[in-house]
Amino acid sequence: MVRGARQPQQPRSRLVPRLTGTVEKPPRKRKSRTEFALNEIMSSGGAEDDIPQGERKTVTDFCYLLDKSKQLFNGLRDLPQYGQKQWQSYFGRTFDVYTKLWKFQQQHRQVLDNRYGLKRWQIGEIASKIGQLYYHYYLRTSETSYLNEAFSFYSAIRQRSYYSQVNKEDRPELVVKKLRYYARFIVVCLLLNKMDVVKDLVKELSDEIEDYTHRFNTEDQVEWNLVLQEVAAFIEADPVMVLNDDNTIVITSNRLAETGAPLLEQGMIVGQLSLADALIIGNCNNQVKFSELTVDMFRMLQALEREPMNLASQMNKPGMQESADKPTRRENPHKYLLYKPTFSQLYTFLAASFKELPANSVLLIYLSATGVFPTGRSDSEGPYDFGGVLTNSNRDIINGDTIHKRNQSHKEMHCLHPGDLYPFTRKPLFIIVDSSNSVAYKNFTNLFGQPLVCLLSPTAYPKALQDQSQRGSLFTLFLNNPLMAFLFVSGLSSMRRGLWEKCQEYLRKINRDIAQLLTHSRSIDQAFLQFFGDEFLRLLLTRFIFCSATMRMHKIFRETRNYPESYPQLPRDETVENPHLQKHILELASILDVRNVFLESTIDDY
Repeated sequence: MVRGARQPQQPRSRLVPRLTGTVEKPPRKRKSRTEFALNEIMSSGGAEDDIPQGERKTVTDFCYLLDKSKQLFNGLRDLPQYGQKQWQSYFGRTFDVYTKLWKFQQQHRQVLDNRYGLKRWQIGEIASKIGQLYYHYYLRTSETSYLNEAFSFYSAIRQRSYYSQVNKEDRPELVVKKLRYYARFIVVCLLLNKMDVVKDLVKELSDEIEDYTHRFNTEDQVEWNLVLQEVAAFIEADPVMVLNDDNTIVITSNRLAETGAPLLEQGMIVGQLSLADALIIGNCNNQVKFSELTVDMFRMLQALEREPMNLASQMNKPGMQESADKPTRRENPHKYLLYKPTFSQLYTFLAASFKELPANSVLLIYLSATGVFPTGRSDSEGPYDFGGVLTNSNRDIINGDTIHKRNQSHKEMHCLHPGDLYPFTRKPLFIIVDSSNSVAYKNFTNLFGQPLVCLLSPTAYPKALQDQSQRGSLFTLFLNNPLMAFLFVSGLSSMRRGLWEKCQEYLRKINRDIAQLLTHSRSIDQAFLQFFGDEFLRLLLTRFIFCSATMRMHKIFRETRNYPESYPQLPRDETVENPHLQKHILELASILDVRNVFLESTIDDY
């Protein structure tokens, strides 16, 4: 899955049934295959002359729109996956045609039923394509409100049972369309945190797969069962459950809410940079994933998004707002999601994002990947001598063969070394590395004097801590949902809603105090303060410090490699080992009755 491109001046039509629109006149030069098939349908019912001219034109217009919509939709896959301008006009034309097609089939349903033989699954296919358009529009713009639009169309398909008759037809390809619809619907629901709907959809999908494999002797049974296993593991990835009084699970959202980030106090001197672009890269072996989205990627993308708005009340057309109704809050940073990219792919997207980064903006790179360690000994300590994180080698072919083994005097080629990022430090760069070799990235040199910060995960976790690596990294969990991570390291697996909300409120107080510690520090590197004006980066920085302070106070986190690090280094006595912050962490532990797992104070030397 890849994403990108900024909010465009965007499509000129909104895909909702209530819109009107005239149908373009079809060309006269030649007929499409659909029209030829249509003529057979129309003539088979009786003499062609008996069909009124108006009805004939209705069917012809519908066929033209249907053909045009398929042509445009299939062309979406040929659009560049990166870049700001190339895709906008094409998306606009596709939205326009689907708007007209959807409205047209509503207005002329009876004629299309009688003369064309329009089936409900065909209406479902149109609605499904519209849902996919909205979903991909979300991927291109990072505007979470488009997820709600995709959900509306997918939900309507299910409520109106558009695909209900598919199973009665002896056509396995139609059943596969239905199964793919379920998989896409599940992805949208996961992104919207509608876990109750996800569980219902998974059960329905399981029944559909069982019926499909029973009726047809197919070769893709294993693949569809794997889809079920992946989504089941994905929804069980959170290590802690929040429960209502009736023991039902509370669904918590970790997107940025209005009161999420600590506010800047009047007089705080921070930079005016804003986060504009983010690359979220996942290449961890054996981590739970669904639809090329690992748990770590999923958590980080939600940490970089605001809660969705109601698009219908905010927008008349996709991406187009009336000036009077424009929200006061700014957009989400737009993102590329790269699952197991090769080095070539990663560098291409990185270069595209760097090229289009606006003035006074920040590029964020999040790396969740297996560590690559240096082989042999080196006399130097340069940016290519400490290893880095793994990139995918499957598609990097040299002379027809994939290169797996290299001479020990050579550097690993399927690795993103710290030195590979040096060219991009010409602009403000914020890096997060979650890896067993994250420390390779603390050997940065700021060559160009631009703001540069690296937040680095622990390289190892205590053996006494239950291994949760397949269900996502503890470090990324702290950045996404610090309270859940705190509960996990405290040995708690469930909590009542009332206590959860009390702790969340106390955690907001801790974040406010951490913000004050940072801005009042006299020895902190100015790079941290230059990023602190952005809400997303401010929240990530305060959560990082909370994570580091928690681990330093925890009784089983006793090795240096158990602690997060940063470049530049934070002044420990003013931040992660500040007595005031330590007191807060012990108070939070007392609220949870887990103070016994923490030290009363940290030791100066480790």
